[in-house]
Amino acid sequence: MMSRSFLFFIFSLFVVTSGSGQQTAFQWQQIAPGVWKSVIGSPDGITPLAVADVKPRLDGLQKLGDMPFPTLLGESVHEKTDNKTFLRFPLQQGEQLFGLGLNFKTVQQRGTIKTLHVDHYNGKDNGRTHAPVPFYVSSLGYGVLINSARYITVYAGTGVLAEGKHTPAEMNRNTQRNWSAQPYSDAVEMVVPAAGTEVYVFAGRTPMEVMQRYNLYCGGGTLPPKWGLGFTHRTPTLFTDKQILNEVAEFEAKGYPLSFVGLEPGWQSHSYPNSFVWDSTRFPHPDQFLKQLATKNIRSNLWINPYVSSHSPIFKDVLPYTGSHTVWVGRVPDFNLAPARDLYKSLFTKQHLSIGVSGYKVDEVDGYDHWLWPDVAKFPSGIGAEQMRQIYGLQFQKMTDGWFREKNQRTYGLVRGSNAGSPWMPYVIYNDYYDHRDFITALCTSSFAGVLWTPEARTSKTSEEWLRRMQTVCFSPMAMLNAWADGTKPWSFADVADEVKAVMQLRMELLPYLYTTFAQYHFEGKPPIRAMNLVDGFSFDDKATTAQFNSTDNPYAMAVKQDIKDQFMVGDFLLVAPLFAGETSRKVVLPPGNWYDFYTGKLAGNGEVIDVKPASLAIPVFVKEGGIIPMIPFQLHTPGETEKLPLQIRHYGTTEASWNLYDDDGITFDYEKGKFSWAQLTVKKDKKGKLTGSWIAPKDPSFHYTKATWEFMTR
Repeated sequence: MMSRSFLFFIFSLFVVTSGSGQQTAFQWQQIAPGVWKSVIGSPDGITPLAVADVKPRLDGLQKLGDMPFPTLLGESVHEKTDNKTFLRFPLQQGEQLFGLGLNFKTVQQRGTIKTLHVDHYNGKDNGRTHAPVPFYVSSLGYGVLINSARYITVYAGTGVLAEGKHTPAEMNRNTQRNWSAQPYSDAVEMVVPAAGTEVYVFAGRTPMEVMQRYNLYCGGGTLPPKWGLGFTHRTPTLFTDKQILNEVAEFEAKGYPLSFVGLEPGWQSHSYPNSFVWDSTRFPHPDQFLKQLATKNIRSNLWINPYVSSHSPIFKDVLPYTGSHTVWVGRVPDFNLAPARDLYKSLFTKQHLSIGVSGYKVDEVDGYDHWLWPDVAKFPSGIGAEQMRQIYGLQFQKMTDGWFREKNQRTYGLVRGSNAGSPWMPYVIYNDYYDHRDFITALCTSSFAGVLWTPEARTSKTSEEWLRRMQTVCFSPMAMLNAWADGTKPWSFADVADEVKAVMQLRMELLPYLYTTFAQYHFEGKPPIRAMNLVDGFSFDDKATTAQFNSTDNPYAMAVKQDIKDQFMVGDFLLVAPLFAGETSRKVVLPPGNWYDFYTGKLAGNGEVIDVKPASLAIPVFVKEGGIIPMIPFQLHTPGETEKLPLQIRHYGTTEASWNLYDDDGITFDYEKGKFSWAQLTVKKDKKGKLTGSWIAPKDPSFHYTKATWEFMTR
């Protein structure tokens, strides 16, 4: 079976004629289990997957097993016209589509039109976004990736062929009440403004398996250092080292957790454009400052954008390797050229990495158009400005990750621009947009784009809004408060300070569960934050009758058919349903199977829509039947490399279950050499039917957990 998965085979070539020219079928070659590739025309030399330098995790792909090529896509065709490449992929009636980048308004994408373009999000899902990954996933169990660094226009089930296989009947609006402004479309059509492109297909038994294959093909998801999953506070701009240390001390004195601090633009001697060197008046001894943080087990993260000030030590040397246009009058380095990369590596290593900086926040690599270089800009590598726009964030992620890898030190940072091939990169996307509801939608859609997204908390008009934002943050890939502009603190609203502290503490207690969830991302390709459409059994039957979708008789079926964008999964077991300011209740769609209240263990429902009216101000969280949630005692800072702690393991429901807990040193890349452990956590029923828990701790002396106490939440 496995040997067959690597056999190359080619689907037969055929030609069809249409009024617009000649359309040709794809030739598909299987390149990994469940993964196929087709090369159309003459692709560009630079592509997102090439820039990301993806190295497929064949071990993970092999464990998923082989799959046949999706039959439906055998009808796909392409055409070259006007020096552009047209692509057409068929759709079935009732088929749902997800993906097409990081979106903020909708999870389902069928019926949308987008031009995929790296940009700062500006309130519309039109393709201009921070990660316009040209990849879509079908509810039928396949995904399609266009590996091109161009502005790709996608018609996701909107165009109607005059002589297509499923051309809808003409209707009369005057007499037919069911007339539709959007007639049925049976295809995804794309325009790639290039002479050719690469196309990949990923097959799966479910949408989740499709995403696993995509993430694994891109190297497996990132595994952050443990400190990266703690809480981070970005300090106000122009703060001094003493002011930052005072804030760190205040967090500790008040009992609020903190694992790393972010320094905003004022740490540099010049910013917008940037010198990349420390301001000596605010940070006279940056090495000592970082050591003081390290003694408390707190890391640092530096804000940057890549554009060079004339005051930077590398300015004169980097000039020959910069583009024709500036950003904030800063020179734009062309990182396709080794000398430019080497200059940055030398300066950043000396100024930052060598004295203990742990990561970066990479700003302004996304847009807007009037901030970045125009598409008429030229770069010394000869790569066009359009392609540079699409890959610039990718390049910086890969470059900086490489610096830390040479030190055998994991990093975890923030970035404003990304693209295909980035799952393995240790960066989380963020932006300046600040709509709480849309933040949740983006958490959902990130799982279909192969990226991580964080809805940072910055400020709020009311204490209620502040609490709800902080709760969402604490169930995100990076738990971040960004106080750069107004100095907001977790305790700024005294009437909810205890509730904010409680959810921050819960974040720290959940570290074993969260870290294992990211290990699944790395080894199995499962996104850590998951849209509900990735949950097994969470689907609708498109053949069902109208009566079956009656909102009174079957509200669950109606709800699932709609766009579920305000709730999400964290890992295998936790369903998070945030509340928003002004809400005292909300509806939650529970997938099939029993689901339990996280806090009480009481049964909440099974495959239904429930009304939730929390008795407290806590964020609603539910746990799947058989859910095993390993936790540790609350710590102000992420546990140190040699620190060992007891486990408190919660079990929900009434069934036997097992789950594997992951651990490694939490700091280095030694796990890539096999230095990691899995501990099996098991719940069984004894002869009297009583649930009992056990675990098999690994013999590895570096394992970080000493003993396990079981708590059976459902009684």
